[in-house]
Amino acid sequence: MALPPAPAARAAPTGRSRLILWAAVALYLAAIFYLSSLPNPLPALTSRMSDKVLHGVEYGGLGLLLGLALRFSGLRAGRAAALALLLASLYGASDEIHQAFVPHRDSDVRDWLADTGGAALGALAALGLARRRAPAAAPGAAGQFR
Repeated sequence: MALPPAPAARAAPTGRSRLILWAAVALYLAAIFYLSSLPNPLPALTSRMSDKVLHGVEYGGLGLLLGLALRFSGLRAGRAAALALLLASLYGASDEIHQAFVPHRDSDVRDWLADTGGAALGALAALGLARRRAPAAAPGAAGQFR
């Protein structure tokens, strides 16, 4: 009796896809910095929604992008997610310090906690996407993430 054909292994990420992901991370970091430099960014949105939710969503995006960029750079899924969380949390802390020097803004540890919580969710989403993308072939198969 013949075995069913093995699923085709997916191709390894290209240098171009890594470059695109890291460029997206850099642009996202710049956008966060820019918004943090404004005395009252997005007033129509901040008047309708808790700033903690906005921090969580903002840093969820960062955690996701960092997780994917790190994963496409060759880190194992769990390590990529953990490092994405750490880096996003550190950036959130630096963002709160930055805001202490912006007129009409303040630095708040609760904002940093919301940043870190959002980054954790984003990093977990990246972990899920990376695991979904990994081929079902045996370990060590060509093109499989490690």
